[in-house]
Amino acid sequence: MTASFVNEDYLEVRDLTVDFDGFKAVDGVDMTMLQGRLHFLIGPNGAGKTTLVDALTGLVDGTGQAMFHGQNLLDMKSHKIVRLGIGRTFQTATVFEQLTVLQNLDIAAGLHRKTWSMLFARGKVPERVERALETIGLSALADKPAGILAHGQKQWLEVGMLLVQDAKVMFLDETVAGMSTDERQETGELLQRIAGDRTIVVIEHDMEFMRTFADFVTVMHGGKVLTEGTVAEIQADPKVQEVYLGTVTEVALDG
Repeated sequence: MTASFVNEDYLEVRDLTVDFDGFKAVDGVDMTMLQGRLHFLIGPNGAGKTTLVDALTGLVDGTGQAMFHGQNLLDMKSHKIVRLGIGRTFQTATVFEQLTVLQNLDIAAGLHRKTWSMLFARGKVPERVERALETIGLSALADKPAGILAHGQKQWLEVGMLLVQDAKVMFLDETVAGMSTDERQETGELLQRIAGDRTIVVIEHDMEFMRTFADFVTVMHGGKVLTEGTVAEIQADPKVQEVYLGTVTEVALDG
């Protein structure tokens, strides 16, 4: 065991398989997701990336092991996985658009309150909510309805909702899809700011974003792990080049 594993906030996946009536969408995956680094999960459509995360968050059944804090996530219901400190976002932001930014964060923070009153009946904004607002850069929009936010800002709000839940493992599904260049840059910088004491796994098709911000990359293909390594190692791997041969993504990988 290396020094990287001294902190127990990492996720160890072994032989994870998801079988849909004989079709193995995820086939014997081994993966270690370490705290403190931006871990990107890439691969062609149908590679099994989202299904892998679905299994780790209790949305589909899987076999094998996914150990976090001594518990196998594959044996747990989704709400218990959330309470253990595992959070995720989806390709389409799922915020409460009629409520304010602040109210969205307060509701998310309520996950860890044994009894909570709606929307600041406690008399003041919780400190963790204030910190999250500052971290995601939405303090000036705290009292605005979430529905008026730009696409990128809604994604940042979702990250903020995971922050106030104190999620130690975050799965982010195509966070920068549809974002402007500036929004992608700000999103990458946000993830770098919060990665230090968390395990962050980004499912991504934007190869330029991956090249700029990834600390470690896992490439999936056909439900299996094709290869893993740094961005430079991934770009140089002939197996990756073969999988992406003839696609726009290959140009982005090599470019």
